[in-house]
Amino acid sequence: MRKISLLGASGSIGIQTIEVLRQHSDQFQLLAFSVGGNIKVAQELIQEFSPHVVSVQSKEDCETLKSQFASTDTRFVYGEEGLIEVATLKEVDVLVNAVMGSVGLVPTLHAIENKKVIALANKETLVTAGHIVMEAARKHQVPILPVDSEHSAIYQCLQGEKEKNIETIILTASGGSFRDRTRQQLEGVTREDALNHPNWSMGAKITIDSATMMNKGLEVIEAHWLFDIPYEDIQVVLHRESVIHSMVEFHDTSIIAQLGTPDMRVPIQYALTYPDRLPHPTGKRLNFMEMGKLHFEKMDFDRFRCLQYAFDAGKAGGTMPTVLNAANEIAVEAFLNGRIEFLTIETFIEKAMSRHSNQLNPDLQTIREVDLETRNYVRSLID
Repeated sequence: MRKISLLGASGSIGIQTIEVLRQHSDQFQLLAFSVGGNIKVAQELIQEFSPHVVSVQSKEDCETLKSQFASTDTRFVYGEEGLIEVATLKEVDVLVNAVMGSVGLVPTLHAIENKKVIALANKETLVTAGHIVMEAARKHQVPILPVDSEHSAIYQCLQGEKEKNIETIILTASGGSFRDRTRQQLEGVTREDALNHPNWSMGAKITIDSATMMNKGLEVIEAHWLFDIPYEDIQVVLHRESVIHSMVEFHDTSIIAQLGTPDMRVPIQYALTYPDRLPHPTGKRLNFMEMGKLHFEKMDFDRFRCLQYAFDAGKAGGTMPTVLNAANEIAVEAFLNGRIEFLTIETFIEKAMSRHSNQLNPDLQTIREVDLETRNYVRSLID
């Protein structure tokens, strides 16, 4: 029985993680979770799983749940300290970090120090502080198991292989909601247009990131840290079907790929069961006869400028990826709220990066200061 803590239980990855836990209730026990401001989900999960600890975003929601579940043994906490408590609960074996945004960084570091296995779906943890997180993981001998479908694919392709034999990591990208539109055709696109992803069912923020290709850019930076691979050896290929989730090319020209239907429960479950595998009874099996063909296209970095910005930020290192991520988070939020146009997202990211004076090898405090300063700057542009 593996005992699980889950940060971000009410988000897309969190909900699918809960589905995996339900399917294999004899294998997993949910001991703690966070839900942000989604009290309805918290109430349902408390009744179903009787967790030891539940964290919410605000003190008011915390007090509400305390009064509603006063007769239970569940402890209620809130804010960043609440996230840390969920992440470090003594009895827990695995922390699934599925929160959206940079709030996932500090709880992850605390979990590593407490020697929890990390199942990582929070991109920002490695994007903003990859050098700190991976050094902490090495120091405390804690595995970082990727939950993103692309990084899980690479992780699976590398099982039994030697890192010195890797030639190139190839990340596949669906192209998102607007893959067949020119830049001119992106002018005036709506929130609803952008959220209509052709292959995957995901949360709003990550779906917009997929449309701008920032999602793939963040994955490039993640891959650099997870697999200790130079940016020059990471490629991105447009692959419409989302059947090949990523590939690894080796020095001898062999390429190993991981294939499957688009289903996030597969990489979630693999991270929870590694190095073993469990059946996925509700999953759809890949039928090559029905599929017929797979398509691949060269990535157009001028068309998808956010992907270029991510490569630039990753190669620059230091605090530049923090700026990239913070600017993107605020700009995407503004677009989702109808305050800016779609193409303005990349404009604000470029402005934030251009004005930033990069600081190499930043400590955690510096990263948090740059993150906040960047957010305030982009908000000033929006206002």
